[in-house]
Amino acid sequence: MPRILILYASLGSGHLHAAKALEQAFAHYSDVELQIEDAFDYASPILRETLTRLYKRLSEKAPELYRVIYEGSDIDDLEDSMNGNLVLAQLERPFFKRLENLVKQTNPDIIICVQQIPSRILQLLNQAEELPQPHYVVITDVIAHSTWINYGVTGYFLPSALTADVLVRRGVDPSLLHVTGIPVKLEIAEPKAMDAMRLRHDLPIDRPVITLFGGGLHRKRVRLVVSQLLESNRPGVLVVAAGRNEELLEAIEDLENGPQMQLRKVGMIDYVDDLVTASDLVITKAGGLITSEVAARGTPMVIIDPFPGQEEWNADAIAAYGAGVQLRLPEMVPPTVLHLLNNPEQLSFMRDRARLIGQPRAALTIAERVMDDWRSRTQPSGETVPQPV
Repeated sequence: MPRILILYASLGSGHLHAAKALEQAFAHYSDVELQIEDAFDYASPILRETLTRLYKRLSEKAPELYRVIYEGSDIDDLEDSMNGNLVLAQLERPFFKRLENLVKQTNPDIIICVQQIPSRILQLLNQAEELPQPHYVVITDVIAHSTWINYGVTGYFLPSALTADVLVRRGVDPSLLHVTGIPVKLEIAEPKAMDAMRLRHDLPIDRPVITLFGGGLHRKRVRLVVSQLLESNRPGVLVVAAGRNEELLEAIEDLENGPQMQLRKVGMIDYVDDLVTASDLVITKAGGLITSEVAARGTPMVIIDPFPGQEEWNADAIAAYGAGVQLRLPEMVPPTVLHLLNNPEQLSFMRDRARLIGQPRAALTIAERVMDDWRSRTQPSGETVPQPV
């Protein structure tokens, strides 16, 4: 029975969602023992509080400073970047002693990291020959920052061929790179019909549906977009999904249906995939997970306000593939949405491109690859290898 430890770090929600998707995928195998842990739960409270506050303040108050730090720390030379990550890990190590103890005490057969920080710490154990088990890394950004690449990694699971190409150009061994897509929840791999999802959630079948995921967007910019779309003469339904962004719901509380465009406002929901399937178009930020989920359903995107650094790179990739458009000015969103709705051929092209890059089975593919590797190591010893059920 292989014991698998999945490690993430709670800087943003995307890493947790990817870890949960992997949990679903490995549940298809009988007798696999799975444990998912937030590395920050095993870190010094001082470090955890400092990093989470710093990330939050930079993202909300100083995104351009974050861009300078993020891009400035991305090192092209492979050896220099890996040695830099090693030094950073040595500095972090005193704050992650409990994480080291977790790995040693649980002694899993396989470790999968869905964020850079735990992977950095593990490479120190590998160098000390205290990490005999394979150590995989699941990269959740289309363009991988150099902090993802560490010593002692058994294999990297990548969002796209573009990610692999960038890493090969930097000197990473191609045999370590596996293009699988970013792991998304398994329900996205199940067929769903647009009309059925609209009927399920009381949305009209005879007019366009646009969904705006505004959880990570500034309330004033969203209000501007929503107000202008409501003023249009294009029949349709605009669904604003605010998530945990209560300030956003307050900012648009007074907005009502326009002459032709209806407005639906929702907070936290458990049917995001239904909404994506029901939509002709999705307006969103460029987080690695949300864009992967939308692309996996083949739904075109209008990307607004990508966070400097990794989100801008994700947005560039989506636009380059033709699966969406990236806009900096909120004033450009309504005319772009209306243009696309009035040009079904262009929208159809974007849908086809999204389907080409979407990887709804990514989590299952990663699980299959990990278990195949396990099989190749354990078969000679006669161990029974779990099979998917």
